[in-house]
Amino acid sequence: MNDQAVGCYRHPDRETGIRCTRCERPICPECMVSASVGFQCPACVAGGSGTGHSPQATAPRTLAGGTHTADPRLVTKVLLGINVAVWIAVMATGDGLLDDLELFGRAVLGGEPQGVAEGQWYRLLTSMFLHQAPMHIAFNMLSLWWIGPPLEAALGRARYLALYLLSGLGGAALTFVVADPRQPSLGASGAVFGLLGATAVLMRRLNYDMRPVVALLVLNLIFTFTWSNIAWEAHIGGLVVGTAVAYGMVHAPREKRTLVQGLTCGLTLLVIVAAVVVRTATLPALTVFPG
Repeated sequence: MNDQAVGCYRHPDRETGIRCTRCERPICPECMVSASVGFQCPACVAGGSGTGHSPQATAPRTLAGGTHTADPRLVTKVLLGINVAVWIAVMATGDGLLDDLELFGRAVLGGEPQGVAEGQWYRLLTSMFLHQAPMHIAFNMLSLWWIGPPLEAALGRARYLALYLLSGLGGAALTFVVADPRQPSLGASGAVFGLLGATAVLMRRLNYDMRPVVALLVLNLIFTFTWSNIAWEAHIGGLVVGTAVAYGMVHAPREKRTLVQGLTCGLTLLVIVAAVVVRTATLPALTVFPG
């Protein structure tokens, strides 16, 4: 491994400190193929390993064990499209759809108690795709487009999607546990903060310069705790979950990678579910008066 950052031989504009263990050419996360020792480039893998393994056994893999794809931005594009589509639907239909999808712990809407505590667990998921203010969705989608593709390329589509969803659920769960249950919450910020934490984990794993991502993280945390009308709980919950899940994904031993990654995601989801169940049990019931 060469710690000096140079341009990837397939993507010269991407600096990297990793080299192929066979040909020693510099390779970026998108081009890294996990090997028994270090990483190899796609060209060396395509040339054969000489081990007698089947072609599928030596197929190119991402840093976290996912398969390389022709479009490493596909999942990011789909997530972006869903967020924009839901925003357009909210703008077209008004507050009715907003009330049905945003995160409430326990509140009276339409004369009846509603919220996660009333069994509407879907709000933990739908709220992370929900936006109202144009600046809110613009900031979140720009952040997703900037941070998401490198992670999708490094992790693979399935692992990247799991990271995004778990980060968003983690942010929603912490909001439900800590915030006023009557206070509505919405937005993809929790998931985006999870991707930001995962980026830091990935850069540390690849021995990249950590200063840019640390500076970005600090700046976003300052905004989180100084700007008004920001659910800091969603940001912190997403950041913690995204960091933990990404660590399990990129540091899993190669021989037990799928098992460790599955256990990491499963345990994270279990903690989220347990937190919601415990919080629901402690919330006081709402009294609804007729009329």
